[in-house]
Formats: sequence, C-alpha cells, structure tokens
Amino acid sequence: MSDEQKAGGAPMQMALEIVVLPVADADRSKQFYTRLGWRLDIDFKADDGYRVIQFTPPGSGCSVMFGKNITTATPGSVRSLHLVVSDVAAAREDLLRRGIEVSEPFHDTSGVFHHADGKCQVSGFNPQRKSYTSYISFSDPDGNAFVIQEITARLTGQEQVGDSRFTDEVIRAIHATTPD
Repeated sequence: MSDEQKAGGAPMQMALEIVVLPVADADRSKQFYTRLGWRLDIDFKADDGYRVIQFTPPGSGCSVMFGKNITTATPGSVRSLHLVVSDVAAAREDLLRRGIEVSEPFHDTSGVFHHADGKCQVSGFNPQRKSYTSYISFSDPDGNAFVIQEITARLTGQEQVGDSRFTDEVIRAIHATTPD
C-alpha cells in the first residue's frame, strides 16, 4: 500500500467485474444471453450441481454471471442494470432483430436521470437527443431488468453552462456538486 493510500489520499483503483444475476433456469438464461450476442466466457459444472455461467456484453469490462448455487437472491430480483450505447435507436433495432422484447424509447423530463417510479417519464427520445437522456429497457426471462442509456458525450465534471451536448439540468447538477 502506498503512503498516499495509508494517509487517506488517492483510493486504490477498483473495477466492477461481475454482476451476479439470480435465475431459475440456467439453461434458459444461457440461451437468452447467447441470443443477445454476448460473449460466453465460461460454463462450468461441478458434480455437486454447482454451475457458473458468465457472459460479457460487447465492449464491456464487466460481465454477468448466473448458474446454480451461486446466489440466494430471488430469481429476477435484479433491477436497473445500465448498459451504455452511443445510439439507442440502433441498439433497439439490434435487440428486436435478435428476438428480444424491448421497450419503446423513453426519456425523463427532469433532464438528469430517469425516475425509478416513472415520474416525469415520457415516450420517445429526448427531443434534442442530449447525451445521457434517452433510454430503452428489456428484461431477461426471469425478469432481471436492464436499462440501455444513450451516451454520446461523456461527462468530465468540467462542462460549462450552455454546453449543448447535455441538458441544462445536468450542467446545474455538476456545478451544484463541484467545489468552487
């Protein structure tokens, strides 16, 4: 451990590696994630019935894992896993071509993030197609729910008022949390 870390300085780097999805039927889930076009990393079976299946979405550094005897969570209980794309309309078309049931596009009129309860949610893409504001959603066969968010420009924390890539609400939120 570095002296800076010991002194409470820069934190150790960490990366989100795996999200465990609770499923009822590992084979059915394997078929679904294969149909999504995600890369199968492992399908390990042990004699005692233990099974680990891992898939990675294209371009992601984080994988999903499911199987048998790897979690006690209720099948389908994972919500709001966010996938990011540069073109949510193209992502929706791709999912539909693959036979995946996917929502219509939506956005949140609050301009910062979508509300989990649907408050402020309206149909269609953000009218100006600002970054971070348009979404679609889908679920796996057990009901584990994914949201796909369109990001065309990444936030850096240095955005200024009037930056046309983002909503005014996002810019205000950045400046409200950034020390002067």
